[in-house]
Amino acid sequence: MPPPDSHRPSSALPITDPEFLALRKEIDALDEQLLELVAARIRIVLKVGDYKRARGMHVYDPERERQLLDRLARAAQPPLDGETARRIFERLVDESRRLEQRHMTRKTEDPT
Repeated sequence: MPPPDSHRPSSALPITDPEFLALRKEIDALDEQLLELVAARIRIVLKVGDYKRARGMHVYDPERERQLLDRLARAAQPPLDGETARRIFERLVDESRRLEQRHMTRKTEDPT
């Protein structure tokens, strides 16, 4: 039997506790900052894609990705553990690669 409140659907009553709502507001603000940082990262990834396309390079560089993920896993600080950091960045890198590939393909098809 799961512990109380573990994965239970939220109650029908709205949560109005000011402390809880303030914490949620902090999370929302951080999420907005993260979104801005991810967008900034993607803009640079697309520039890297332009560089690679101009030089006939491949999008996927497994050694670079391994080094990046290892470095970030080592740099993780509590309460974030290295494995969690690795998994978060694996997803970010995967999506960045997908966008880079799409960007490079579109630029090749339509160089304008």
